[in-house]
Amino acid sequence: MKKLIIILSLFIILQSCSNNQETNIVELDKSSYLDYSERDDILSGGVKMIPIQTSAGEFKVWTKRVGNNPKMKVLLLHGGPGATHEYLEAFDSYFPNAEIEYYYYDQLESAYSDQPNDSSLWSVDRYVDEVEQVRKALGLDNTNFYLYGQSWGGILAMEYALKYQDNLKALIISNMMASIPEYNKYANDVLGPQLNPEVLAEVRALEKEGDFSNPRYAELVYTHYYPKHVLRMPLEEWPNPVNRAFAHVNYNFYETMQGPSEFGSMGNSKLKNWDITEQLSKISVPTLSIGGAYDTMDPKHMEWIATEVQNGQYLHCPNGSHMSMYDDQETYFKGIIKFIKDVNQGK
Repeated sequence: MKKLIIILSLFIILQSCSNNQETNIVELDKSSYLDYSERDDILSGGVKMIPIQTSAGEFKVWTKRVGNNPKMKVLLLHGGPGATHEYLEAFDSYFPNAEIEYYYYDQLESAYSDQPNDSSLWSVDRYVDEVEQVRKALGLDNTNFYLYGQSWGGILAMEYALKYQDNLKALIISNMMASIPEYNKYANDVLGPQLNPEVLAEVRALEKEGDFSNPRYAELVYTHYYPKHVLRMPLEEWPNPVNRAFAHVNYNFYETMQGPSEFGSMGNSKLKNWDITEQLSKISVPTLSIGGAYDTMDPKHMEWIATEVQNGQYLHCPNGSHMSMYDDQETYFKGIIKFIKDVNQGK
């Protein structure tokens, strides 16, 4: 009997050791991607209000971190100008599974950030300086910092690379050309004529009269142009993040920078002469340019960008429009994730 008890005791001890080893193995394999216990923004769920110094004083901009990855950190620059981070929320469906750390960010005058309504601050250079201040505050550097910019955000991303590329690991330019005059030409000469001739004639008549605030102008553009070239879905099926972003656009800022027309940058818009085509060759960091076949921007031009920078790649979305992250989602995110991971691995 005593011998049986000893044998049972030894068996229990061995089982306990085995269980402990299995537990340790699980703990070693467990991902720390969603473990925020050591982060200084745990109380706010990753949100930080970052102070920005400007010529008009200090303001704060909103950022939100998702995930932990010391090697791959992506700062997302939204479009507009004057849109919000909200339409980029599709990243939540892809980046966490790839364990890429990423940051939503509302630029000054947008959504959750301060909105001083000061047009003296509305310049490309000032916003590039803002991005640099955000980078420093988030602790991003050239060992891990991937800068993504979509549309207007792509303008900022390219300009940032021209000034601060020593701080970058890589650059992602989504749905943006390197020249507003070339964008205007594409919109008017290629996309406009694709509309129903009667619709185009009415749009042109309203633009000639400068009657951009006429509800009919918005109706024509939203009904006939947007579902073909901005987001290729029926308007009633547009995803909630997109609808929220459009509802929160700062139109005063948008019209000052872009102009009132949906067919290029017109009038006294601050961006109408913006063109950096001759400077692209200065960008040496790995660069991914993304274009959609049905984009408001010329996909051939965006493919050309990849040949002009020193280390470029082009991602074509055959079913995509200006918001290819929705209407050609699989192509879009597979391509971005592959690019980020390849750069991270030194490929």
